[in-house]
Amino acid sequence: MAPLAPLVFFGTPEFALPTLEALVAAGRQPERVVTQPPRPAGRGGRPQDPAVAAWARPRGLTVVQPERVRQPEFLRELRALAPRVAVVAAFGQIFPRELLDLPGAGCINLHASLLPRYRGAAPIQAAIAAGETRTGVTTMLMEEGLDTGPILLQEETPIGARETAGELSRRLAVAGGRLVIETLDRLEQGILAPRPQDPSLASYAPRLTRASGKVDWNASAGENANRIRAYTPWPGATAELRGAPVKLLGGEALAAEAASGSLPDGSAAPAGSFLGLHDSLAAVACGAGGSRGVLGISRLQRPGRKPQSARDFVNGERLRTGEVFS
Repeated sequence: MAPLAPLVFFGTPEFALPTLEALVAAGRQPERVVTQPPRPAGRGGRPQDPAVAAWARPRGLTVVQPERVRQPEFLRELRALAPRVAVVAAFGQIFPRELLDLPGAGCINLHASLLPRYRGAAPIQAAIAAGETRTGVTTMLMEEGLDTGPILLQEETPIGARETAGELSRRLAVAGGRLVIETLDRLEQGILAPRPQDPSLASYAPRLTRASGKVDWNASAGENANRIRAYTPWPGATAELRGAPVKLLGGEALAAEAASGSLPDGSAAPAGSFLGLHDSLAAVACGAGGSRGVLGISRLQRPGRKPQSARDFVNGERLRTGEVFS
C-alpha cells in the first residue's frame, strides 16, 4: 500500500491525546488536527479549548474546529487537502458518508473496547459496570453504522478489581496510541486484512448522563460496587441522605460472613439502610428479593465539601444505624 499521508487526525478529549502524541512521535504528523470548538467549562462558564486543541496548537499543528463536520466549507477544505487516511479517537461527532469516503484509505477509528462488545459512547464505563474482568482497545475501519466497521487490530488487558473508569481510561488511551501506530505500519506493509464483526456478539454502551450515576439500592452489593468504579470520576455514583445528595467515591461488596460478625443482619434491613461501620467502611444494605448483600463504602462527599473517609463522614454527620440512603 502507498504511504498513508497526508494524514488527518480527529479527536477531542484527554483520551485522544496519547494517539496524537504517538502519531507525532512516529513521524506521522497530521496535516490537520480536527477537534471540537471551545465549550463553556468551569465555574465561570468561560469557553475552553478541548484537550487536543490545547496540546496541538502550541506545538505548531494546524487545528481546525468546525461546529459540524458535515458543513460544506469544512468538507471542501478537507477535499482540497486530499488526505490518504483519517485517524479518529473520541472525536464526538457522527461522520456523514461524504466524509467517510473522502480519505483514500478510509477512516481508522480507535475504540475503547474489544468490539463487537460495547459499541457506543461509553464502553469503558459499561465494561466495568457489567463486572467484566478484561477489556481492550480496537482499531477499525469506520462505516455508517455505530462502531460496526471491520476490525483491524485489537489489544486486550485485564481490568483491576478496584480500577475506576478514569484509571482504566488512561491505560487504554496509551495502549490505543500504540495500537494505532501498529495499525498504520501494518497497513502500509500490506500485512493487515480487515475482518468483519460478528453482530450476534454485539452489545451497546449508551452515552452517560448525570442521572446514570444514581445508585440503585435494590441492585446487589457487587453490582453497586462495580457501578461506583464505573462512574468515577463522571458522572459520579450518587445517592441521597436526609434529603441531600452525597457522592460515593469508593466501595466494595462485603462478604456475608465478614459483615455478620459485627453488623446487624443486612438481610432484614430495607435496601439502602446504614448498618454501621465495618473495618472503617460504611456498610449499607443492598438488594431486593433473593439478591441481598452489604456494600462497604470507603469514601463519601457532600456537594461543595472535600471527600471524607467513611469513618469521618459517619462521625461528622452523626449517622445512626437504620438511617436510609435513597
